[in-house]
Amino acid sequence: MADLDPTHLKGAFDRMSAVRHMGRVTSVARGVIEIDGLAGRARIGDHLTLHRHCGPDLHGEVLNVESDLIQMLPGAAPDGVCLGDRVQLDQMPAFAPGMHWLGRVVDPFGTPLDGKPLLPGTQERDLMQNPPTAVSRKPLGARMETGLAMLNTVLPIVQGQRVGLFAGSGVGKSTLLATLARSMQADAVVVALVGERGREVNEFVESALGAEGMKRSVVVAATSDQSALARRRCAWSAMSVAEYLRDEGLNVLFLVDSVTRFAEAHREIAVAMGEAASLRGYPPSVTPLIANLCERAGPGTAKQGDITAVFSVLVAGSDMDEPVADILRGVLDGHIVLSRDIAERGRFPAIDLSRSVSRSLPDAACTEENQLISETRKLVGSYEQSEVMIKAGLYSEGSDPLLDQAVRVHEELDGFFGKAETDGIASSFDRLRLILRRAGANLPRA
Repeated sequence: MADLDPTHLKGAFDRMSAVRHMGRVTSVARGVIEIDGLAGRARIGDHLTLHRHCGPDLHGEVLNVESDLIQMLPGAAPDGVCLGDRVQLDQMPAFAPGMHWLGRVVDPFGTPLDGKPLLPGTQERDLMQNPPTAVSRKPLGARMETGLAMLNTVLPIVQGQRVGLFAGSGVGKSTLLATLARSMQADAVVVALVGERGREVNEFVESALGAEGMKRSVVVAATSDQSALARRRCAWSAMSVAEYLRDEGLNVLFLVDSVTRFAEAHREIAVAMGEAASLRGYPPSVTPLIANLCERAGPGTAKQGDITAVFSVLVAGSDMDEPVADILRGVLDGHIVLSRDIAERGRFPAIDLSRSVSRSLPDAACTEENQLISETRKLVGSYEQSEVMIKAGLYSEGSDPLLDQAVRVHEELDGFFGKAETDGIASSFDRLRLILRRAGANLPRA
């Protein structure tokens, strides 16, 4: 089996140790456990195993290190923990992705979740890598085929671009991510399922990605029942996999579902560490945390591939000004907003064009394509501004030439926005051009 390559097997043996360092529980309060005897050896992020007198072992992570004590953040409720219980210190688990991880589903520690053996790669990677230096990075690359007519034309995504996907619950966010994972142009796909429902992980792998999609994909999953430490680590681990593939020269599509649950996991940890919440319930440290994750994606250096990223955000009540959404809008290269109203009338993807922006424009399109995009936005905006009047029967044809065109083209444009596209970007623009010409729009000659 490829997973049992001798080089990978040797690396796994080299990381093993026969020595186990032990400490004792001295206090349990406010959700953390204080331990004596390990302060001289423990590092932030190391794993701990607490052997309870009654019940199964309790696993956790080193949260704070003081001169004589360490604090453990447990991965589950500390029921049954007694003073004096033994605690074993384990090395911070090595995370070493490899090309043989393609097609696999792993947890944030690199342990396979698909029931088959998987060894780490030959080179351990730090989960908290710095992004490439700003001056060494390439500019954004060429426009990418997405498999969707709307994203091929009016909201283009280019190689190395970082885009936010903003949506409430139940409006098709996961479905859109799955479509991009299957159809978008890329050498490899890395998916981070942060705090996802357990049932939906398997559904995403088997139904959304399918056998063909999984061949080029690595899925890193931490379900909603796992500890905040595991859920936060999930995004970092997935980014480390994407960076490894980028360093191997591949152009990677990186999908995160969702940054909101990543931020919520960090909030739990930060509060346990004593950090005060100030950003509508979030600690101040969440801003650099999200910015660092986003900056690690994007164009690589001349000798590397690129990481094109889509970061999804759960916006409760369509509040685009909530902290996580506000932070992301400031650091990304565009945002796609899904509308509940559009979803409820049955159009997928339920993208609200008027509220969505791609900062790859105008450079991502030629002059004629930019004019098509501009005309489309004008027609969509004109219809939306007068939609209530039109539906109330108060619209009278002939009073506004632009609105007349918008009304004539609305149904056809709405259908175009919901179309899958298998024939490429040029075909998408050809269809859009025909729609606008039939509406009587003033367009340049192709």
